[in-house]
Amino acid sequence: MSNYKRYFKNFNNPTFITIVTKYRRELLIKYIYIFKESLNISINKFHYKFIAGAVLKDHCHLLISTEVPENIPKIIHDIKYNFSTNLPSELLEKYRNELTPSEQKRGEKGVWQRRYYDHIIRDENDFNRHLDYIHYNSVKHYNISPKDWEYSSFHKFVKNGYYDEDWYNYGDKNNIINMELE
Repeated sequence: MSNYKRYFKNFNNPTFITIVTKYRRELLIKYIYIFKESLNISINKFHYKFIAGAVLKDHCHLLISTEVPENIPKIIHDIKYNFSTNLPSELLEKYRNELTPSEQKRGEKGVWQRRYYDHIIRDENDFNRHLDYIHYNSVKHYNISPKDWEYSSFHKFVKNGYYDEDWYNYGDKNNIINMELE
């Protein structure tokens, strides 16, 4: 088994995370109530701050801050586990039948990709770029304006004066589109 190293610092920098469903199955919006509950359970268990996020049909982007960065893998595992175990049993049975014996032995449910992407935010510019990327995702994948996508934190940031409600223009797109974080 590979031992992937993660960059951990002893300070409270935010972390950008991307989690993707296995085979890019479109489960997250369909079962958004389960995803939100899984996220809340994880927040309460690991006491981290949810800064921003966007949930798409087959993946999500989160920007979180934790005083214990070593918990990031546990946080991701907890979100995935709680979401997976609360899906309808007939769906889980279908996915279980598609698993290889090796995947079954590891207790996988066939809902998530094994890996995820994480990035420690380095500075204010890095923070702003990742925040823009999160809120741009509805445009990137569905050509839906951030103000019209209900499954992101965009409206929270508009309310707090960080974004204008009509944020997103051609110049923004050129800066954001070059970021490949999935």
